[in-house]
Amino acid sequence: MTTATAPTLTELTGTYTLDPAHTRIGFVARHAMVTKVRGSFNEFDGSAHIDAENPPASTVAVTIKTASIDTRNTDRDAHLRSNDFFDMDTYPEISFVSTDVEAIDEGYRVTGDLTIKGVTKPVAVDFEYTGTAVDPYGNTRVGFEGTTTINRKDWGVSWNAALETGGVLVGEKIVLEFDVSAVRAGDAA
Repeated sequence: MTTATAPTLTELTGTYTLDPAHTRIGFVARHAMVTKVRGSFNEFDGSAHIDAENPPASTVAVTIKTASIDTRNTDRDAHLRSNDFFDMDTYPEISFVSTDVEAIDEGYRVTGDLTIKGVTKPVAVDFEYTGTAVDPYGNTRVGFEGTTTINRKDWGVSWNAALETGGVLVGEKIVLEFDVSAVRAGDAA
């Protein structure tokens, strides 16, 4: 039986590891100016140290395998892995390392360096705290959801094709989505 509780700030403090089976790192891109394509990365690892009483002392680090991109379309995924987009043979990973964490409303704003295709730029992601639970195995899990919007061209992901009706095939603005379940270290029975 899972027990969901609303912890005090002190109870959130700890070191956590992302649970890939219960975490989604996704994105949304405008396609052909009329619809959206959603995708995710299926292989990643990450950790965080939350210092609830002193959020700037908190840290987050995530590494994503570019080959794990999944938009539910084999041809599109192969194109995204190619030199036109992620150039996965040269740049097999995307990384994020926090530089600051601040408490906001119902969660945290995590600012850090996002590296894609060897280009590093700062981004900020607002995470809403979604709860804490102890799972049947004695693990303390914490949940957060967050989004941020980036311009893919800022990281050298600039391939596009013009449409006959005007506009382009792939939008520049990409919404990054994070649904995080992380397990606190040292809690398992």
